[in-house]
Amino acid sequence: MKKFLLALSLFASGLVTAHSALAGEAEARKAVENFLGERAKVEAVRKSGVLGLYEVQIGGDIVYADENGRYAFFGDIVDLKNRSNLTEERKLKLSQVKFSDLPLNMAIKQVRGNGKRVFASFEDPNCGYCKKFARETQGLTDITLYIFPYPILAQDSFEKSRNILCAADPAKAWNDWMVNGVAAPTAPAKCEVSMDKYVALGHKFNVRGTPNFILSDGNRIPGAIPQAQLEARLDALAK
Repeated sequence: MKKFLLALSLFASGLVTAHSALAGEAEARKAVENFLGERAKVEAVRKSGVLGLYEVQIGGDIVYADENGRYAFFGDIVDLKNRSNLTEERKLKLSQVKFSDLPLNMAIKQVRGNGKRVFASFEDPNCGYCKKFARETQGLTDITLYIFPYPILAQDSFEKSRNILCAADPAKAWNDWMVNGVAAPTAPAKCEVSMDKYVALGHKFNVRGTPNFILSDGNRIPGAIPQAQLEARLDALAK
């Protein structure tokens, strides 16, 4: 009988804890949504594991709120002992993309050498940093790069992207433009490429700027980095 009562007590305690956690999540979500209004699209709420706070995920950003939905702060939590930015680590984890989920058939594929080092990128044809990256990495070998045109920076980004995708050799047309400034011919009317699908794809994967690189392990590099750093990351994954 005592064992039964103990088990019943533990079960009831678990229900109370679970209910409390759900209530805390709901209060945190409601408070942040009310505070930010239409700007906030809360994707998930989780216990942060620090200071009893809830992690409220909004796109690629994180807001912290207490379980009563009374207080919140917008900033980073830093582990002073380990000298690590816990918020940035979480953002990187949340931004990961399952590489196999990328529709690679939509991408401009470039293969150099044995192609064993694989990664993808979202780039705008009017992106200065993308052009700089393309010029400075002409010597990058043994790679397979999948480029998704992401026309978000200028009015003619749509047209330039479509012209390149509709070219006889999109990979060559992309390099001609990004490296040498030679524009692709105007796409024929019969070309059925829809740039809206590329924009929607970028939104789906929460791409908020260009260039945006996605490595084969799902980790993301938001912005151009020196070739040496990129090669080190690619080499580590290739092994």
